Amino acid sequence: MTEHTDPAPTGFRLGWEEWVSLPDLGLPAMKAKVDTGAKTSALHAFDIEPFGPASRPKVRFAVHPIPGREDLSIPCSAAIVDRREVTSSNGDSEWRYVIAAEIVVGGRRWPIDLTLTHRGGMAYRMLLGRQALGEDVIVSPGDSCCQPILSYDVYHSQRVREVAPARVLRIAVLSREPHNYSTARLVAEGEARGHVVEVIDTARCYMLLDALAPDVHYDGARLPRFDAVIPRIGASVTAYGTAVIRQFETIGTYCVNGSEGITASRDKLHAHQILARHRIGMPTTAFAASPKDTGNLISLVGGAPLIVKLLESTQGKGVVLAETTNAASSVISAFRGLKASFLVQRFIKEAAGEDIRCLVVGSKVVAAMKRTGAEGDFRSNLHQGGHAITVKITPQEREIAVRAARAFKLNLAGVDLLRAHDGPRVLEVNSSPGLEGIEKSSGKNIVGLLYDEIEKRVRPLPVPKGRRRR
Repeated sequence: MTEHTDPAPTGFRLGWEEWVSLPDLGLPAMKAKVDTGAKTSALHAFDIEPFGPASRPKVRFAVHPIPGREDLSIPCSAAIVDRREVTSSNGDSEWRYVIAAEIVVGGRRWPIDLTLTHRGGMAYRMLLGRQALGEDVIVSPGDSCCQPILSYDVYHSQRVREVAPARVLRIAVLSREPHNYSTARLVAEGEARGHVVEVIDTARCYMLLDALAPDVHYDGARLPRFDAVIPRIGASVTAYGTAVIRQFETIGTYCVNGSEGITASRDKLHAHQILARHRIGMPTTAFAASPKDTGNLISLVGGAPLIVKLLESTQGKGVVLAETTNAASSVISAFRGLKASFLVQRFIKEAAGEDIRCLVVGSKVVAAMKRTGAEGDFRSNLHQGGHAITVKITPQEREIAVRAARAFKLNLAGVDLLRAHDGPRVLEVNSSPGLEGIEKSSGKNIVGLLYDEIEKRVRPLPVPKGRRRR
């Protein structure tokens, strides 16, 4: 007599634990617990914060995909599809945000809903509940990893940056002028890309200095975590503005321009010392505090005509051309009488009232314009009535502009060059360059290029194997 046995069930087989990936969230490898006793699937995340307009709410969060490696943090954001009360296996209930994501297991991918919860110390960063399992999925509770095993090695290589998806960012523009061209363009371009951009008045920020939980507050509440901060710090609030930026740097927020570079660029003496340290060509410059040094000060820059410039001048204000030695002495005496700090600089006559503004984003000059001063004015600033046209710069000018921005550690900089007989000379490095003139003269979407750089910079960084940062 022949014994008949039932055939083994066929279908997509899962064990009680499986390796999965969530490509929409930039999580290429995670170990998940498959739990048919749980109705919903859950992702263990932290720093969970909703943001965006009420009509299109989003949630920002971060995930430690490797258990025990809190030095690796993958930032994520997604649209909120629901908010529901979830009761855990121990009977505790909590309200959780629900997002939609595509899961990949073995050779299969399908959409699932995920609730977000902060449950530190969990051995599995993800729980796969029965709602996420199709009718043909067979769970074998006695087996582990029926599908191919992945590896955490992806998080230890640059590939973790490459697989990171484009995501919605929460961005702060630090500006006291929300309606000026540059600020308005930063908001409009960011929102056109789907990001949430908020204008924050620098002067209304205040700070909590605490070793364990430093924070930035605004109008009576703690500011949320931003993916990036774009500083537009006016000269009148440089000291306080850079203090606010330092606070953002302290809590780990990416700042397009750091406090150190902004502070240095605003002090003309400090700025020229940085240029000299990096051997970047500039007009011969001299500085002295004692009135007894006036004659030698003038001779150090080659005599008259020369430029006398306040250390914190902006937009061409506080810059004087002295055409004779007597005129130079008079201007210097007047500035000293006002107890103003200033420097003197060689006048590059061959520049003929023109300079080149190179706009550097990241490590590239993305646009350049030639600025010509108003009739009879040696200053070429657009705020002083000058005008601008697009210009083709030389490889040497391009290289010097990039080196200057890098010397100040600025990711957005306006580098002003003069064309002298002996080569280009850096006149100034501006850490908060106006965007209207350069966009209109070049016809380029400069702000879009800046967002390209921001989106690249906020991608996660790999961590070394076998090491933990505390």
